[in-house]
Amino acid sequence: MRKLSLLFYVLPLATVGTVSAQQSEIYVHKLSELDKALVLFKDKQYQSAQILFERVKQDAKEIDVKADCAYYIATCAIRLNQSNADELMEKFVSDYPTSSKQNQAYKEVAQYYFEQGKYPQAMEYFDKVDESSLTYEEQEKFNFQKGYVYFTSKNKKEATNYFNKVVNSKEYGSQAKYYLGMISYDADDYKEATKQFDQISGDERYKEKLTYFQADMNFKLGNFQKAIDEGIKAMPKSSAAEKSELNKIIGESYFNLQQYDKALPYLKEYKGKKGKWSNTDFYQLGYTYYKQNDFENAISQFNKIIEGKDHVAQNGYYHLGESYLKTDKKQQALNAFKNASEMDFDKKIQEDAHLNYAKLSYEIGNSYQSVPDVLSSFLAKYPNTSSKAEIETLLINSYITSKNYKDALVLLEKNNSAENKPAYQKVTFYRGLELYTDGNYKEALAMFKKSIATPRDAKFTARATFWKGESEYVLSNFSEALLSFKQFENAPEAKSTPEYKNINYNIAYSHFKLKEYDQAGDFFQKQIDAVKDDKVRLNDSYLRLGDSRFVTSKYWPAMDAYNKAIELKGIDADYAAFQKALSYGFVSRNQSKIDDFNKFLQNFKTSQYRDDALFELANTYVNEGKTDLAIKTYDQLLSEFKTGSFAAKSILRQGLVYYNSQKDELALTKFKKVVADFPRTPEAVEAVSTARLIYMDNGKVDEYATWVRTLDFVEVSDADLDNDTYEAAEKQYLQNNAKQAISSLTGYVSKFPNGIHSLKANFYLAQAYFSDGLPNNAVLNYEFVVSKPRSEFTEQSLARLCEIHLKNNDYTKAISVLKRLETEADFPQNVTFAQANLMRAYFEQKDYSNAVVYADKVLANPKTDDKVKSDAQIIVARSAIKANDEGKARSAYAKLLTIAKGELAAEALYYDAYFKNKDGKFEDSNKAVQKLAKDYSGYKYFGAKGLIVMAKNYYQLKDDFSATSILESVIKNFSTFTDVVTEAQTELSIIKGEISKTNSSITN
Repeated sequence: MRKLSLLFYVLPLATVGTVSAQQSEIYVHKLSELDKALVLFKDKQYQSAQILFERVKQDAKEIDVKADCAYYIATCAIRLNQSNADELMEKFVSDYPTSSKQNQAYKEVAQYYFEQGKYPQAMEYFDKVDESSLTYEEQEKFNFQKGYVYFTSKNKKEATNYFNKVVNSKEYGSQAKYYLGMISYDADDYKEATKQFDQISGDERYKEKLTYFQADMNFKLGNFQKAIDEGIKAMPKSSAAEKSELNKIIGESYFNLQQYDKALPYLKEYKGKKGKWSNTDFYQLGYTYYKQNDFENAISQFNKIIEGKDHVAQNGYYHLGESYLKTDKKQQALNAFKNASEMDFDKKIQEDAHLNYAKLSYEIGNSYQSVPDVLSSFLAKYPNTSSKAEIETLLINSYITSKNYKDALVLLEKNNSAENKPAYQKVTFYRGLELYTDGNYKEALAMFKKSIATPRDAKFTARATFWKGESEYVLSNFSEALLSFKQFENAPEAKSTPEYKNINYNIAYSHFKLKEYDQAGDFFQKQIDAVKDDKVRLNDSYLRLGDSRFVTSKYWPAMDAYNKAIELKGIDADYAAFQKALSYGFVSRNQSKIDDFNKFLQNFKTSQYRDDALFELANTYVNEGKTDLAIKTYDQLLSEFKTGSFAAKSILRQGLVYYNSQKDELALTKFKKVVADFPRTPEAVEAVSTARLIYMDNGKVDEYATWVRTLDFVEVSDADLDNDTYEAAEKQYLQNNAKQAISSLTGYVSKFPNGIHSLKANFYLAQAYFSDGLPNNAVLNYEFVVSKPRSEFTEQSLARLCEIHLKNNDYTKAISVLKRLETEADFPQNVTFAQANLMRAYFEQKDYSNAVVYADKVLANPKTDDKVKSDAQIIVARSAIKANDEGKARSAYAKLLTIAKGELAAEALYYDAYFKNKDGKFEDSNKAVQKLAKDYSGYKYFGAKGLIVMAKNYYQLKDDFSATSILESVIKNFSTFTDVVTEAQTELSIIKGEISKTNSSITN
C-alpha cells in the first residue's frame, strides 16, 4: 500500500498529480471502509461486515484487496450459516490461488464445521490445511480437533496420533487423555485405558462417565465385585441406555459370582442392544430362574435361544430340557435334549442330553426316527456308558411299545441274538397284525410263521397260530386255516388270549368253506352257546347254522336256527325268512311254504331276495296245481324285475305251465318272447326245444322251420357239429385243464360266433383266461356276455370286468361296468363291491362329489366291514378337504378315528391335531400329535406333517425354541417328503421373522 502511495507523490506532471491526488483520496476512502469491515468482523458482526467487504471488493482494483475481501465474504457466509458459504469459499480458493489467506481459510472453515458438529465437512478442510504454517497455539487446537474428527469416524489410529500431540496441553490434555482412554477401552486394552482414565480421574467433567467405563472394565477383567460397586455408583447419574448396560454388568457380575437371587432384578432390567437380546442374555436370565427352581420362567427365557451353535446354546438347550422335565412337558423336553445332544462343545452335557433324549423317545415316542434307532445310536456312541443295561432293556421293549414294527424287525434280524428272541417273537407277531390290517395277507402269514418258529412266549405262540389261521382263511387255504385254528384251540395259553372268545366261530367257518357242513353246524352251535354278548356274530352264527343244517337236509333244525335269526331282527333277517320258507318245501309243507313266502313279500318289500321269493312262490303254486296264482305271481315278478335274473326263467315257466295245460298258443307266445327277449340264453334254447314239440304235435313243422331260420343262434344244419364241438371244449373246462380249455373254447367261439352255446362258451373262455393269469385276454369274452340279455352269467362277468379294469387303473371303463353291477347284481356282496369301488374310482378321477355320494352309500350299508368303512370315511374326508368343505372333513375324520387302523388311523389323528390347532386348542392338538408319534411312528409322512402342526402350536404357546427346533428337524429328517419340507421352511421363515424383532442372534 505504501509503495503505491509513494509512487503517486513522485510523478512530476501537474495533470497527473491532480489525478493522483483524486485516486489517493478514493483509495484511502476504500481502505477506511475495509478497516471498518475488519473491525465489524472481529466484533462478530458478520452480516454488516460481509456487506462492507462486498462493497470494497466490487470497487477495488487491486488483486490482493479483492482476494482479502473474497476471503472475508466467504468466512462471514460460513459464520452466518449461509447456504452458499461452501461455494464462496471454493470460489475464493480457485480465484485467488496465491492469496496468503488460503491456508487460514481452510483452517477456519474446518474449525467452524467442527464447532457445528459437521465432522465429515470439517475433515475435508482439515486435510487441506498446511499444518507447518500454523502457530503453536493454532496447532494445539488444530491437532485436538482433527484427532476428534478421526475419533468420530472410527479411524482410531490417526485419532491416537493427533491426540498424543496434545496430551500435555493445558487446554486440551485432559480431553485427549479421555479419548485415548476410550480408544483403548474399545480395543479391550483395559490396562492402557485405566492408565489414561486414572490421569483425569480428578477432573469433574469426566467423573460420571469414568465410573461407567470402570464398571465395565472391571467386569471384563473379571473383577466382578468391583464392577458391581462401580456400576451401582454410576447408576443414578447415567442415561437410560447406560442404565440398561449397567444393569447387565451388575446382573452378569452377580451371575458369575453365583449369587443368582441378586443377579435376577438387574438382568431383568436390561433392555438389550438396540432393543434386542442375544442368546447369551436369554441364557443367563433363564439359568438364574433355573437355579432358583422357577422353571416356568426359566423355560420362557431358554426357549428364546434360537439358532444357537455354541456352548451357550448347548447349555441353554440342556437346562431347557431339564426345566421341561420338571414341569412334566416331555415332548418339549425331548426336542431340547435332542438339540443339546447334537452339539459337542461340552462332551458331558452332550452324553447326558443324548441319554435323556433316548429315554424320552422310549417313553413318549419319536416322530423324527424310530425309538430303536435312537436307543441303538446311543449305545453305539457310548458303548461304555453306565446306563448301558438300562438302555439295552429299553431297546428290547421299544420294539413293542413304539409300534414301529417294520423298522424294529430290520434291526432285530440284523442282531437276532438269543437275548433278543423274545422281542423277535413279539415283533414278528405285531408286524403280522399290521400287514394283515393293511390287506397284505401273504406277508402277514410269513410273519406269523416266523413268530411261531421262535416260541419264547406261549401266549404269543398261541396268538400267532390263531392269526396264521386267519391269514390262511382269507387266502382261501381253508384246510390249513382249520388246522391252525384247531392248534390254537388246543394250546395251553389259548384261553387267556382275546382271540379265544371266537375260536368256535372261526373253526365253524373253516368247515363251512370246506363243505363239511355237519361239523360246521356243530361249531356254530358251540359259538351260539358260548358267546351271547356279540350280537353280530350271534346273528351270523344262527344264519350259518341254518345253512349248514339246510345243506345237509336237516330242514327242521335249519328252520329253528333261521327262526332265531329272525327273532334277533338283525342283519339278513330277510335271508333267514326266505330260507325258512324255502325249507318248508323240503318237508312237504307247501302250504306253509306259500304262507311264509307271502309273509316275506309283505314284510320285506325292498329285500334283495324278493325276486327269489316271487319265483319260488310261483313255482310252488305250479307244484300245487294253482296255475292261475302261479301265472299271476310270475307276472308280478316280471313287473317288479323286468331285467332281473329270473325274467327269462319266469316267462319260460309260464310257457311250460301253458304247455302242460295244453294251451299251445299261449305257450308258444311265451316261448317266442323268451327267444326274442333273451336270445342265446339257456332259457332261449329250452324255449326253442319245447316250442319244437308243440309245432311237431300240431303238425306245423314247416312253420317251425321258418321261425327257427330267423334265429341267429340256432343253426339247424350245423346243430350236431355245434353241440359236439362245444361239449368237447366244455369237458376240458370242467376238468380244470385251463390251457386245453382256452384252445378248445377259442376254436368253438371262432367257428360258431352265434352258436347255440356261444354265451356259455364265451363265459367259460373268459373264466379260463382269468384263472390262468391272463385277465386282459378275458375282457372281450366277458364283454360279449354282458352285451347280451340278462343271463346266469351276467353278474359274474360284470364283477370280473370290474376287477380287471380296476387293476389296470382304467377308471373310466371301470365306472361304466361298476354302475351296471350296482343296479343289476343279485348278490349283496357284489352291490357292496360295486359301490365301494365306484367310490374309489370317482375319487381317483377327482370327481369328489360322486365319490362322496358312493361313500355315503357304503357307510349306510350295515353289512359293510370296518376296513371298507374306513376307506369310505377317508374318501369322504379327503374329498371334503379337496372341495374345501371343512365341516364335512371334520366330521368324516372324527368318525374315521373311531374305526381306522394303520395308516388311515395315522391320517385321521393328524387331522384331529390339525383341526384342534385351527380351533386354538393348542395343548389338545399337541396331545394328538404325541399320540401320532407314539402309536403310529411307522407312518412317517403323517408324523412329519403332525410335527409342523406341533411347531405351530408351540409358537402360539410362546415356546419359540420348540417351534423352531421342530421345524428344523423336519427339514433335516424328512427330505423325501418335499411338500412337507416346503411347508416347514415357509413356517420357519415366518416364525424367525417375528423372533428376529426381539432376538439379535436371529438371521432371517
